[in-house]
Amino acid sequence: MELRFYLVKPKGGAQVRLDSWQETLDTPSIVIDLDRLDANLKRTAELAATAGVRLRPHTKTHKSIWIAQEQLRHGASGITVAKLGEAEVMAEGGIDDILIAYPIVGRLKLERLGRLLQRIQVSVSVDSYEVAKGLSELGEHLKLRVPLYIDVNSGLNRCGKEPGAETAELALAIAKLPGIRLAALMTHAGQAYSKSHADDCFEVALAEAEALLESQRVLRRLGVDVPDISVGSTPTSKFIGALAGVGVTEMRPGAYVFGDGSQLYTGLIGEEECAMRIYATVVSTPRPGTAIIDSGSKTLSNDSSAHRRGFGMIPELPDIYVERLSEEHGILSVPEEIKLHIGDTVAIIPNHCCAVTNLHDRLVGMRNGQIERIITVDARGKVT
Repeated sequence: MELRFYLVKPKGGAQVRLDSWQETLDTPSIVIDLDRLDANLKRTAELAATAGVRLRPHTKTHKSIWIAQEQLRHGASGITVAKLGEAEVMAEGGIDDILIAYPIVGRLKLERLGRLLQRIQVSVSVDSYEVAKGLSELGEHLKLRVPLYIDVNSGLNRCGKEPGAETAELALAIAKLPGIRLAALMTHAGQAYSKSHADDCFEVALAEAEALLESQRVLRRLGVDVPDISVGSTPTSKFIGALAGVGVTEMRPGAYVFGDGSQLYTGLIGEEECAMRIYATVVSTPRPGTAIIDSGSKTLSNDSSAHRRGFGMIPELPDIYVERLSEEHGILSVPEEIKLHIGDTVAIIPNHCCAVTNLHDRLVGMRNGQIERIITVDARGKVT
């Protein structure tokens, strides 16, 4: 069966063919342009290599063993995950160097972590003595030292003590524990996503690095060396070249693989770097100025943007916006001069690609207008 996708010309002319695929692909579908994905993987790996920084990408964006393996093939030194469950899935997929960038708390999780530590190299982030003590006891039980990343607050105000003396005080206490070793200082400058311009993101990147370097300097004066400096966030990763030689040793971007509105709207990337599209069908045109698509919050996610109204962008029809969502309905606001009809299909760049991925069991990998592979979202729903 041939499935044809159509868009309507902005000024209301005849329908134009968008794509023709020789296999059935129902909507809503999450489609990944594999050429763009390849280019994104290569570009970021080259940025890291040129800056002399290890790339440890965050796989929460795609949750796919295959894409993680592709990142390693392009030169990544290991991967980052958000949750222990994601680490377990990636380890089953043969990946043997994983940072869990999340505090591990409680007996059940420590038992699971212990099983992983007996199989592969696992590092864990902490921002408290209590969590580090539990990890130390696990390390002693296993007769090894668990590598720890000390989380530092560089402005997001999520996990992490303040840079400098406060972080140093915590690290000094943790360093005395017998079952761990201090491997790195880390941070996540997620506040970069709120910035409106690339220049502002560059300033965040500088501040992100300095928060860690300041903490490292204080610790060295106190006789404790934490060797690695690990920065995170896709927006700040674009400026890693400007940090070459200052002491940053690792970066952990995630959303660079697919690109999304959060990067596009601020000019950090071009549309050609947006590898993900949500294909949705118009199922109702109940009143002038309104069209309903078969993609609601369970497809697009509820993530909004500070930089553009609505829940995603239709690049071929940018004057239309996804005004609001219910679970299975997307309500499009359609200017008078644009005519959408029932059965038309539109392609949407999401505001936040990571959230979209975790809503779906599979992604459709396309190349040259043909389905090349189905990408399984292996770690979907692994939130423990």
